[in-house]
Amino acid sequence: MNATILEREAELAVLSGAAREAGAGSGSVILVSGEAGIGKSSLVHGIRAVLPADGRLLVGYCDDLATPRVLGPLRDLIGSIGTALTRALERGDRGEVLEALRAELDRVEQPTVLVVEDVHWADEATLDVLRYLVRRAGRLPLVLVLTYRDDELAGDHPLRHLLGVASRAERVRRLRLARLSLAAVRQLSEATDVDADEVFAVTSGNPYFVTELLAGGDAAAVPLTIADAVSARVAQLDPATSAVLERLAVVPSAVERWLVEALVPEGAAVLAPAEERGLLHVTPRRVTFRHELTRRAVVDSMPAVLREAANRGVLAALLARPGIEVSRVVHHAAQAGARDVILEYGPAAAREAADAGAHRQAAAHLRLVLDQQPVLARQDEAELWERLAVESYTIGAPAGETVAAQRRAVELRRGDDPRALGASLRWLSRICWWAGNPDEADTAADEAVAVLGAVDDQLLAMALSNKAQLHALAGRDTEAADLAERAIALGRDTPAILSHALNNLAMARDRLGDPRTLPTFEECLRVALDADEPEHACRAYVNLILVSLANLRLDLARGRLAEGIEFAERSEFLMYFQYLQVAAATLHFMTGDWDEVLPAAAYALDAASPPVRCAALTVIGRTQLRRGEPSAVRTLREAWQLAVRQGESQWIAPAAAALAEASMLDPDAGSAIAELTEAYELAGRFGTVAERAELAYWLGRAGRPVGGQELNHPYALLADGRWAEAAEAWRVAGCRYEYAAALAASTEAGEQLTALAVLDSLGAEPLARLVRARLRDLGVTRVPRGPAPSTRVNPAGLTERQVEVVQLLAQGMSNAEIARRLVVSVRTVESHVAAVLAKLGTHTRQGAAERAAGLGILAPPA
Repeated sequence: MNATILEREAELAVLSGAAREAGAGSGSVILVSGEAGIGKSSLVHGIRAVLPADGRLLVGYCDDLATPRVLGPLRDLIGSIGTALTRALERGDRGEVLEALRAELDRVEQPTVLVVEDVHWADEATLDVLRYLVRRAGRLPLVLVLTYRDDELAGDHPLRHLLGVASRAERVRRLRLARLSLAAVRQLSEATDVDADEVFAVTSGNPYFVTELLAGGDAAAVPLTIADAVSARVAQLDPATSAVLERLAVVPSAVERWLVEALVPEGAAVLAPAEERGLLHVTPRRVTFRHELTRRAVVDSMPAVLREAANRGVLAALLARPGIEVSRVVHHAAQAGARDVILEYGPAAAREAADAGAHRQAAAHLRLVLDQQPVLARQDEAELWERLAVESYTIGAPAGETVAAQRRAVELRRGDDPRALGASLRWLSRICWWAGNPDEADTAADEAVAVLGAVDDQLLAMALSNKAQLHALAGRDTEAADLAERAIALGRDTPAILSHALNNLAMARDRLGDPRTLPTFEECLRVALDADEPEHACRAYVNLILVSLANLRLDLARGRLAEGIEFAERSEFLMYFQYLQVAAATLHFMTGDWDEVLPAAAYALDAASPPVRCAALTVIGRTQLRRGEPSAVRTLREAWQLAVRQGESQWIAPAAAALAEASMLDPDAGSAIAELTEAYELAGRFGTVAERAELAYWLGRAGRPVGGQELNHPYALLADGRWAEAAEAWRVAGCRYEYAAALAASTEAGEQLTALAVLDSLGAEPLARLVRARLRDLGVTRVPRGPAPSTRVNPAGLTERQVEVVQLLAQGMSNAEIARRLVVSVRTVESHVAAVLAKLGTHTRQGAAERAAGLGILAPPA
């Protein structure tokens, strides 16, 4: 076997078997992970040797560009794929790319192994395509191999979403590459004079490091860093070859032969010494460094002046070639300090990225352009700021930066075309509400309507719909319905306007008790999907699901959630994706599936939008409260503070109800009368039936009964003392905790015992404790003790799953390793780890392990 793939027999066998299965019509996804230098690329090269005769291997590469190439790894396949996919990639239309890609890979007579290397550097459009393939690979003659560095993924890394999708997909295999053993290092060292044991001690068996150190050939002084090893090998080259190597090193991707010819006028033969020493890999189509770490080491060793000059050379070659990818031009322009080129090509690169759904890359390009402090016409600069604001809003960037960008756009529009000013004011209104500033949102909305009143009917329609949206969000339903209908009359022929206005009309109709609510939402969603309007489709999913949850239509909400989350994820609307995850957490909360609440809502805990974060904190805090976790009241107090700043009943009512429940379940929580009173008065004017009914119930529990006021809701029945009817309504809806809580209002021991059994099954210890006390007061002598949940057998209040996680943390496992052990997604592990750290009162994994050991949660060492 080739030395570069020593100790990879098992992995190659998996790949070979997967390729054969793909030929039989059963595709799969293989995730190849490990640290830099572990041999992922070497394993990919080894696939050719085990590929069936009728199979084909396609390999695309993600590059370490400041702003990644849009669909870069797929563009690498051009020349090896059909004309339909080639044309789609050249046009950059995401929908066309997905359709053509599926057709390209659905060749039963030619199963495909598609490898995408280094997906931790992938652009959003590529991640979107990969999510599409991951969900469908099992039904295609395809082996989708994704390689990535699992030690470089921060908690908010975009790749996390893809890995989460993969964790739920069928036929997914994970290959985490291990380091070489001492025996393998000794085998590799046999032909050298270097001490194999010393090499192993220095490299810990990292294959790339081992190879580099052995190539140094110095038995007396093994280099301590990989940079030293690479420098030692480069120093053996003649000056001409070293200079050429540096010119190529600033290209963070494969160097196509045309680019090699442009950068190396001396001829490719000058590269031979570098190839002979294992620094380069040369093929008829491209030249690559043998490893990315090699390239980086060469670049890092170059003086800044030489790096800039080398980038200028690459930039000149790119600009001289028609049809080059603009993202590559912008990267090298930034590295070369070519301000004029950035200003010329940056906006085009942003537009290309946005069209492909790579909104993070689009925002990065726009920031780079604006960082140049360009001297532009006011209209042109305003457009750049507005595009940056909209892209930032789309990806959930920090709210302050996003609002500031749109304010700047509006400032530049003043005194300009009223159409442009009105449209910018409408965007400012939306972004301000999202950023938690409803007052400024209202002011901007009113000005937008005034500016556009006699100028442009279509823009006026959207401005009216935006104002209707603010009314609907604040619970001013009659005003919302009136404005929405005006917007529909003006903009019915424009799908974006029609969908937006129908959404607002549906929200208003729901509060007004109009039976047309759900059909209006469905029409709103259909219009947006048919017109490929992702923002309006995402918003339609969110509001349809939230209204379904409020109306206890949990099955409808559950079905739409799966669609909505996938759509928002594919569309890269991070803000809506976070909001839909909160909706998923709310569904889990309502059905009593509490283990799933934090993993879902955790996506939104870092949301830039205060309303989204408020909703996440409320559902997380209430779940903690019902489980008896000590951090519940603190979480709910933070949610209340955010809700009050937002000033709308949809946030204030749930937060107040949660605090009222805390005052019942937690003796230290204190009274919530003030919050309940404020929330009830607001909900009476602007709240939904569900909000008013729940607040009425909790006011009654707090000693200030107001009755159910004939509202059609189980909480209203409870407020009137009709616990049996309420219990049945909750049971039918599928809300187990509320069902048990309603039964617990009975004076009969039988219902109380039934409630206790349900509460024990949920792990709802605080309410179960109260029910046990009531049973004893009723004279029941044999009150079931119930299970001994893990939250009571360990002093930190950890759940069983959290105990498992902290035990694995203590073994030094990474999140990825824990996910594999527990057969869950990495994102789920992140959420559990965050909960463990919070409960143990520490900010580090080591601290958590030490704290758990001190509390006796960990088994003592043998």
